[in-house]
Amino acid sequence: MTTHAYQLYCSRKFPPLGDTLKMLSEAGFTAVEGYGGLLEDAEALKSGLKDSGLHMVSCHVGLDQMETKADMVMGLARDLNIQNIYVPFVMPDDRPTDAAGWRAFAARVAKAGQPVRDAGLTFGWHNHDFELAKLDTGETPLDILAQTDGLTLELDLGWVARAGEDPVAWIEKHADKITAAHIKDVAPAGENADEDGWADVGHGTQDWPAITKALTAAGVDLYVTEHDNPADHQRFATRSLSTMKTF
Repeated sequence: MTTHAYQLYCSRKFPPLGDTLKMLSEAGFTAVEGYGGLLEDAEALKSGLKDSGLHMVSCHVGLDQMETKADMVMGLARDLNIQNIYVPFVMPDDRPTDAAGWRAFAARVAKAGQPVRDAGLTFGWHNHDFELAKLDTGETPLDILAQTDGLTLELDLGWVARAGEDPVAWIEKHADKITAAHIKDVAPAGENADEDGWADVGHGTQDWPAITKALTAAGVDLYVTEHDNPADHQRFATRSLSTMKTF
């Protein structure tokens, strides 16, 4: 059975957290995905989830947090029953520039995730568009990350499309390593400029029948919807969940 979750980063501009969680519960969500900033106020997070009845199935955790605050992260994972942890980003100045550098970086990420794997949980990488740029060897950073022992992928389908690539092709290419997908839509060219060109799921240009067919074939059963800059997070949540329920 597929889990439909909501990445709480979408609602970072709509505080407080408790109101967001209540809205999501009323919209019909049962699961959410957290992000690193929320972990710093653990009590607010715990109480908000308890009050709303939502389950945090997965969480984005910064590489620095995994390397310096692993005990805190793993404590919250136990307390909240988080099953999947993904490192979501690396700042431009810290990004390797060649394949060798990316292999070393991927090994570093995998090492940081050892506590997660030791606990029997899923650990991996969440992509943006820069990981799909070709390197000196013809590979992409995403290829290297996918081939690294100890890492799975949370494939962000919106950023794959933004990179000019076919989401279905990338799902098929790394089907054995994808443990979650970001269900994310892209507005037609020139539209939704105030929302950075993103769209509510089902209201953009993504070919969801083909994408969900590929995800099903790959055995992916965690769908996390995301919009990086919604003008109205309730509109985004309700319309996107309505679409996902038709998949």
